[in-house]
Amino acid sequence: MWLTGCESHAMSCPMTQCIGLHHVTALSGNIRRTHDFYTRVLGLRLVKKTVNFDDAASWHLYFGDTTGTPGTLITFFSWEDTRAGQPGFGETVAVSFSIPPGSAPFWAERLSDEGIACALDHDAKAPVIALHDPDGLALELVEHDITGLTHPHLDELSPDHAITGLHAATLLVSDVEATARVLMDVFGWYETGRSELPGFERMRLQSGAKAQGAQIDLLRAANAPQAKRGTGSVHHLAFRAADEAAQSAMVAEIRRAGLETTPVLDRTYFKSIYFREPSGVLFEIATDAPGFTVDENVERLGESVKLPANLQDKREVILAKLPEI
Repeated sequence: MWLTGCESHAMSCPMTQCIGLHHVTALSGNIRRTHDFYTRVLGLRLVKKTVNFDDAASWHLYFGDTTGTPGTLITFFSWEDTRAGQPGFGETVAVSFSIPPGSAPFWAERLSDEGIACALDHDAKAPVIALHDPDGLALELVEHDITGLTHPHLDELSPDHAITGLHAATLLVSDVEATARVLMDVFGWYETGRSELPGFERMRLQSGAKAQGAQIDLLRAANAPQAKRGTGSVHHLAFRAADEAAQSAMVAEIRRAGLETTPVLDRTYFKSIYFREPSGVLFEIATDAPGFTVDENVERLGESVKLPANLQDKREVILAKLPEI
């Protein structure tokens, strides 16, 4: 049973520095198959085709809404011929997307027609469809009445059905309270409820903002092993910073909590820092700006391979070694 959190806590929280998720990055064992699933089946747009800036032997593909709005993005590194990940504590174990109210039956039928196993839960607070992507990453499609914040990709889908962006992420952690403190103290989020059973604990937190990806669920299972990263795993979870000043403020809070961060890294489309929360989940803080139109206009997003300046002179060698999309 859910125990409702004190709603007045939201009023006493510090001013929210992070309104929600920026993106989720996962690992693909077959990037061509991943591309087909997220574009053709789920209807997202490929908004950027580049490489992992820290490992140019791997693709880095970004899928999201028409313009690549922060809060709509799921991205993938290509880890071809790598073993499947083994779920456990210290990782994100499920990613959910928002779909318009009333659209769950459409999605259940669409997925069934594609031969994709799924389960539709009508008993939840909002209808939820549970499924897995081709590499086994757990996904959910959640009916959520939030519109006007993003630009859903409508290539083959109507506005009544198209995914509007990220909804939430579920983390399996060894210490719910320690991870929750990071979300509360660094990001200004607050608890909205929890449930407990012998050997099992679940806490839900929200940012308090009307935004995509404004919810995190924390799970603790007493006998869960430590996660082993591989295909089908989430590599990291990125939270939004409105600008570099907001990012700097969050970094100061992280370090005040005794956690280490990377330096600020220029990812061309945003500035990033990374750190591990107490259970080992890799978090990123990414700025909203400058966005994905810095090197392509909106109409051509995702059409050509974009590389950072320091890799341009190696372009032919890099592209020759990448798997086919």
